[in-house]
Amino acid sequence: MTEPTPTHAEEHAPINWVTTPVMTLTPLAALIAVPWYGLTVGYSVAAVVSAVVVLWLCGISITAGYHRLWSHRAYAAHWSVRLFFALFGAMSLQNSILIWGSQHRTHHRFVDDWDKDPYSIKRGFWFSHMGWILRDYPSGRNDFTNARDLERDPIVMFQHRHYLAIALGMNFGFTLLLGWLLGDVWGVFLLAGLLRLVVNHHFTWFINSAAHTWGSQPYTDENTARDNPFMALLTYGEGYHNFHHIFQNDYRNGIKWWHW
Repeated sequence: MTEPTPTHAEEHAPINWVTTPVMTLTPLAALIAVPWYGLTVGYSVAAVVSAVVVLWLCGISITAGYHRLWSHRAYAAHWSVRLFFALFGAMSLQNSILIWGSQHRTHHRFVDDWDKDPYSIKRGFWFSHMGWILRDYPSGRNDFTNARDLERDPIVMFQHRHYLAIALGMNFGFTLLLGWLLGDVWGVFLLAGLLRLVVNHHFTWFINSAAHTWGSQPYTDENTARDNPFMALLTYGEGYHNFHHIFQNDYRNGIKWWHW
């Protein structure tokens, strides 16, 4: 079956001038600043360890928080856990819980649909990985009619209303404070702040792209989702994506004893 041809409007969707500079300048800055500082000054052990820890804090806030807790309501959590996920989820710079959750529910409902899936793999690997973020495509426009429950969650709405302040505070204030406490302000900022942000972005996006392109389909071949063990290692189990698209309300990322 031939894939539909995108409309003229879709091909020339306006650039998103909020996301495009962030998603293009942060990796460029990381490619230049991180190795330059490492060669000229060097990184402390504390900076390296903090980068790994903060990467985990942000990654788990996306997979266990944004994804399993809020998008799929797979389990319930104490307010303190939800607040933790809201703070470090905002630090991940992947938009607010409300927007992320609503778009993800749309993705599941219309998976692989050219016009309705916000990050459909049918429109190409690049599009599903990050191209959909860089332009204001009609398929990515916000419609919160599928997220009324999220709109009733006070933590979700507090984060949504104050998302920019929280995201900036966590990425700059928290990271610089951590660096000061560890005695390596710039090393921590570059590794746990800048490099961590870029890595966290692409690990998450690989689920939209790579986990819909490469891997096995033991549970269904009715959509493009695949179980990809390598992607699972990078995303705390999210790579078992073929299972997830069939049993989306299951809280488990992996179901076998050897799964990550």
